[in-house]
Formats: sequence, C-alpha cells, structure tokens
Amino acid sequence: QVQLGESGGGSVQAGGSLRLSCAASGSTDSMAWFRQTPGKKREGLAAINSDGEVNYADSVKGRFTISKDNAKNSVYLQMDALQPEDTGLYYCAAASWRIHWGPFETSQYNYWGQGTQVTVSS
Repeated sequence: QVQLGESGGGSVQAGGSLRLSCAASGSTDSMAWFRQTPGKKREGLAAINSDGEVNYADSVKGRFTISKDNAKNSVYLQMDALQPEDTGLYYCAAASWRIHWGPFETSQYNYWGQGTQVTVSS
C-alpha cells in the first residue's frame, strides 16, 4: 500500500505563491493535484505521468506548474498569482498505471493523500 504525504500548504495574500510537495512511499506512475472546497466536488487541477504528459485545468493554466521527480516518487505544484478562489484543501493523488485520458477523473487514482490547506486572502 502506497502512502502519500503532502506538504507546503499555508496562507498567502492574493498574488502570492506557494509550492506544494507530495512524496509517495512507493512506486507510482501518474500523479495529480486536486482541490476541494465546501459544497463542491473534488476538482482536478494538474496531472502528470511518467511519460511527462501534463494536463492543466483551465482555471489554473498559466499560473500553476506541475512537476514530477520519478526517482523520488514525488510530485510538486508551483502555484503563482494565487487568487482567493484558489482557497481550498489540496489533495495529491497517484495511480499505479499510466493515465493517458481523463486525468481529472478521481476514479483513475488508487492512492490519495490527506490533503493540505491553502488559504488565499484578498
């Protein structure tokens, strides 16, 4: 059973930056970041697989950058130009297989982290 550990969340003012990190205790292939806010379903933000294929949600394109260190089984999310609507609980997700389609479907991932809170104030 692979465990995911997230870090890097916190509070920041609008326009600021944060970098999230997620380390997997074992080998995985595709990894992604999701965000959840009260009353809404978990939203996929950025995904990457071991081929280096990257996908971004329109809401974060141009502001967030996902990267992956296959040797460390880790994924990172650099978040720039943060806005209050980016506030939420951010989850790291990982799959044992290579995802080529539907990277923002939660059912694609078999491992989830506990979440790290990001709060952006105006």
